[in-house]
Amino acid sequence: MRRFAPLVFFALAFAPLSATAQTDCTTGGQNKFVGDVMNHWYYWYREMPSVDPATFPSPESLLEALKFRPLDTSFSYISGRAADQAFYSDSQFIGLGLSYRLDPDGALRVTQAYPNSPASEGGLDRGQELLAIGGVDVQTLLSTGQLGAAFGPSEIGVTVTIRFRQADGVERESTMVKRLVDIPTVSHTRVLDAGGRRVGYFMFRNFVQPSFGALSQAFTDLLTAGGVDDLVIDLRYNGGGLVSVAQHLGGLVGARRTEGQIFAQFVHNDKNSTRNVAIDFPAALLDLGLQRLIVITTPSSASASELLINALRPFVPVVIVGNNTYGKPVGQYSFNFCDKVLHPVAFSLQNALGQGDFFGGFAPDCAAADDVAHAIGDPAEASLAEALHYAANGRCSVSSASLGAVRAASRAAGMREVRLPADPFRELVGAW
Repeated sequence: MRRFAPLVFFALAFAPLSATAQTDCTTGGQNKFVGDVMNHWYYWYREMPSVDPATFPSPESLLEALKFRPLDTSFSYISGRAADQAFYSDSQFIGLGLSYRLDPDGALRVTQAYPNSPASEGGLDRGQELLAIGGVDVQTLLSTGQLGAAFGPSEIGVTVTIRFRQADGVERESTMVKRLVDIPTVSHTRVLDAGGRRVGYFMFRNFVQPSFGALSQAFTDLLTAGGVDDLVIDLRYNGGGLVSVAQHLGGLVGARRTEGQIFAQFVHNDKNSTRNVAIDFPAALLDLGLQRLIVITTPSSASASELLINALRPFVPVVIVGNNTYGKPVGQYSFNFCDKVLHPVAFSLQNALGQGDFFGGFAPDCAAADDVAHAIGDPAEASLAEALHYAANGRCSVSSASLGAVRAASRAAGMREVRLPADPFRELVGAW
């Protein structure tokens, strides 16, 4: 397998590749384009059914028919070109700036309301319970599968009315208008005390172009603050993004320990085996002297988040706190056609030891809840508290005898998180 210098490939979800320019934008022309790309590039092309592209009403419906369902339910998808550009170049999307999850007790709770967004300006905040959307009770929307549709299309100017219950029990109703929302890539950077050990912490939301500078700044700030003994990276809502950003972050964590080592190996189908390459960790830009990394995860931690964990494990101890990750050890190329982008799974990703079959996700070493009763970055929040306990004591706060049961219960609860339906691009963005 060929070796490439760092940062040659720039996307886990979207590496730099384009197909022949698309000129026929009729439904038939778009369907033919999708069929041709899938037949050549799709990682599981041998498993695709034999269908006539001309018989499908849209390229999206054709793609749904072609996907290898045992593994690929949402990995391959078609998105709008403008939405792709906004998210990966500027960390933006059109929406309210809101994400949520379904608790085991059936309550739909806010997990994030991005700053300076319609959601935060409308009074929404982490931990609040969503009661009704557009005048329809949330439990009715859940039972009928209409929750996603209730928020309306991802278009500027769309109005959404939400009734919610605050932490003090008071019910409120707020009408919000969708607009372009900035997703903060890195936030809450700080140094915390854990039994006398200095622990760096920051939340990391997405692997996109603005993340390069934000991550470098976070590590510089931690170094300037006097350095840290351990580092906790909060990936709990990070659905992935660019491979180059994962490389960059891997190099910041591993520093001289990983410099020049294999970061990831790309494995394609047999039609594209000449593209099988290995890419390396970058040169160390600075060195915090970390001996281990602690990450906080949930089932919303996917793709490049999991790539980072898998790539570092041969070289740096990585401790997972929280919940099972999503399970996406594959990546896509991007193919522009008309005003859309096709993202078919085109390769699997392995670490330096050839490990990469984690479709079931990574299980936590220390199980902990995503504690919406506390703010992100609060040392009392359950997942961060568990991470700090591990940093202080070198072990989980529960006995090894009961850890398996805790993991199982945590996974069962976590997988009830509400998936963003019908639009995998929104799953990567992680918010409405």
